[in-house]
Amino acid sequence: MKLTLDEFERFSDLIYRRTGIRFEPNKFYFVEKRIEKRMEELGISSYSQYLRLLKFGDPNGEEFQRLIELLTINETYFFRDFSQLQAFAEHCLPLVVEKKINSGDESIRIWSAGCSTGEEPYTLSIILNEMIDTNEWNIEIVATDIDTKALERAKNGIYDARSVKDVPRDYLKKYFINSGSKYILKEEIKKFVKFEHSNLSDFTSIRKYRGFDFICCRNVLIYFDEISRKKVVDYFYIALNKGGFIFLSSTESLSRITTAFKLIKLGPHLVYMKE
Repeated sequence: MKLTLDEFERFSDLIYRRTGIRFEPNKFYFVEKRIEKRMEELGISSYSQYLRLLKFGDPNGEEFQRLIELLTINETYFFRDFSQLQAFAEHCLPLVVEKKINSGDESIRIWSAGCSTGEEPYTLSIILNEMIDTNEWNIEIVATDIDTKALERAKNGIYDARSVKDVPRDYLKKYFINSGSKYILKEEIKKFVKFEHSNLSDFTSIRKYRGFDFICCRNVLIYFDEISRKKVVDYFYIALNKGGFIFLSSTESLSRITTAFKLIKLGPHLVYMKE
């Protein structure tokens, strides 16, 4: 039995309503195979039966969560998009640090939204450790994702060679323990990162995220449609401190979503700031 276009649209609508993620028809085969995998594991023979289960027989959302974990692609690695990280480290961070020192605020808070298996928030932790005396600051990196399995892997802090391929050699020796084919992140970097399960389209649950100096949401909003994307970015504006910075991926433009943030040039980099 094959998934029909009508069934695909019904699954797609359900996923969109609950997560804000829109799967277009060009993802038909991708979605079909992952639904099939869950149906086989549950012994369900028809797509309509599985859809009914998701809608009416899954009160705690556990099965829906399993499906979402199959549908979300966790493609990430340490020091991804180096130019953006350079802007953060060499230009944005010093501005925020100077402002904090002048106001007597000893905290630095970062939200890594859509953190996947943890490479991004841990990269930010490494950069902070290199750029400032972390003993003098109250540092909190809140890392959130919809995928609970990815979060468990992130908490372990154990990575393969592909994940660390772009880590500078000195940092690899300094912050990782090489154990055979695996690289174990040291506690001095892990201790600043707190992982939490969160759905960016659930505005009731993300309302608690406030008071951040930096928000990173890179390669996440590309899975959202225009309406959901604007809602999420509007909330990011609320969650960000005045003078704080937001980073999307280098292929995403905030100006297409909102005019709330100011685009400024720092060195050779263009960055978005909340005035």
